[in-house]
Amino acid sequence: QVQLVESGGGWVQAGGSLRLSCTASGLTSGAYPMGWFRQAPGKERDFVAAINWSASTTYYADSVKGRFTISRGVTRNTVNLEMNSLKPEDTSVYYCAARRGASVQRGASEYDYWGQGTQVTVSS
Repeated sequence: QVQLVESGGGWVQAGGSLRLSCTASGLTSGAYPMGWFRQAPGKERDFVAAINWSASTTYYADSVKGRFTISRGVTRNTVNLEMNSLKPEDTSVYYCAARRGASVQRGASEYDYWGQGTQVTVSS
């Protein structure tokens, strides 16, 4: 059974930083890209960042480029999201996702497995 478990959400003032982590278990298919998405109340789930298995390719949403950094852990089954210069509009539930295909994708529908989400709140 595949499980993605996120950690690291919380509350921070604007301009602050937070680090999210997600650990995947049960994925036996080998190399799999992972990504982060976010969803605010009443809105669609939006792409934030994604990374391939080898960490050689990363994609970012324009809204977070230059402020957020996605990375994979040494064991490759962990993905991290370093979030700096946070803004109130970054407030959302953040979801970790993994897909069975080899290529990195931005669309939420391309991902097969999802974590339960972690709340990030940025106050002004």
